[in-house]
Amino acid sequence: MVNTVDILGYPHAYELTPATRRSCVLVFVHGWLLSREYWQPLIHQLSQEYQCLSYDLRGFGESRAKAPRQTLPSSSLRQVSGSNHVKPLVSHGLGNSLLVTDSTDSTGTTVSRNDLNGTPPTAMNTGFTPADYATDLVALLETLNIDQAWLIGHSLGGSIAIWASEQAPQRVKGVACVNAGGGIYLKEEFEKFRSVGQQLLRFRPPWLPYLPFIDLMMNRMNVASPVDRKWGRQRVIDLVSADADAALGSLLDSTTEEEVHKLPGVVSRLKQPVYFIGGAKDDIMEPQYVNHLASFHSLFEYTGENVIEIPDCGHLAMVECPEKVAEHLRDVLTKHGI
Repeated sequence: MVNTVDILGYPHAYELTPATRRSCVLVFVHGWLLSREYWQPLIHQLSQEYQCLSYDLRGFGESRAKAPRQTLPSSSLRQVSGSNHVKPLVSHGLGNSLLVTDSTDSTGTTVSRNDLNGTPPTAMNTGFTPADYATDLVALLETLNIDQAWLIGHSLGGSIAIWASEQAPQRVKGVACVNAGGGIYLKEEFEKFRSVGQQLLRFRPPWLPYLPFIDLMMNRMNVASPVDRKWGRQRVIDLVSADADAALGSLLDSTTEEEVHKLPGVVSRLKQPVYFIGGAKDDIMEPQYVNHLASFHSLFEYTGENVIEIPDCGHLAMVECPEKVAEHLRDVLTKHGI
C-alpha cells in the first residue's frame, strides 16, 4: 500500500512491506527520471525474507518538490498504463518552470532552467545534489523509525545511498549499488549527457504517453534486450510526471566536475560494506566506471571483490534480471550476517 509522509517539508510517497524476523530493512533508492515502481520485481523476490522500503525521490514519481498541481483523470491513466496502479501524470513540469535562476556548467555555458518552457519564473526549490537527496533519505529512515538499513541504489540512487551511508553510519549497515559507479569526470561525455538530458526534459508534452507504440521504443532504451512493455509505459509516465525543478536540478547538480570528484572520497571513507552490481552491457554506466568507483572501497582488494557483473544485462538490472540481482543480494547480505 502506498503511503505519504512529510520529509523536511515535502510529501514523500513510499511503500513498506510487512516486517520479517530479520531486523535489517532493505531500502531501495531509484535513479534519475524513474520511480519506486522499478524495484517491485526485486522486492517480490526478497520481501518474504526482508522488510523492504521503496520510495519516490523528491520531485519524482508521487513525491512532490512543491505543492501538487492539476492531474489528468485516473481513468485516462489506466488506459495508458494498462494497470490500476499508476502515478498521476502531473502537468507541472510541462508548461510551468519554477526555477528562478540559471546554472553555469563546467564549461562556463549558462544553462537557463526556464528555457524548458519559457514561462516566467516564480519560486525556487534548492537542494538537488546526491548529498541533498541523501539528507532526505536519512530523514525518512528516522521518521519511519528504521534503525538498521541496507541501502540498494540504482544509478543516481547509488550515489545517494553512498552519501546517506556517510551521513548516518550507525543507521546504515551497508550499500549495494546497482548500475552505479563513476568518479571520473570526462568533460565531453558529461557535456553530451547533460545536453541529451536537457533536450529530453524540454519535450514532455502531456499527450506523450498516448503516442502509439511509444512503450515499444522506451522498453528498448538502455537495456541489453527489450523488457516487458509495461516498463516502457512506466518510463514514459515517469518522464512526463517528473517535476521540472527536480529533474533538471538533479541532472545538472549531480554531474558537475566538483560533484563527480567528491564521490570516490566518500566511498573511501565508508566503514560499511559497499558492493557494486553492474551490467556487462550497460551503456550508461559501463563496467570500467563501476570498477573505478568500487576500487576506492577497502573491500575491492585489488581484484574487485566487491564488484558483481551480470552478463547480458544493461542499465536496468532490477527489471532486466531481478532473479539474478536478488540472488547476488542474498549472497552479500548473508556474508555480512544480515
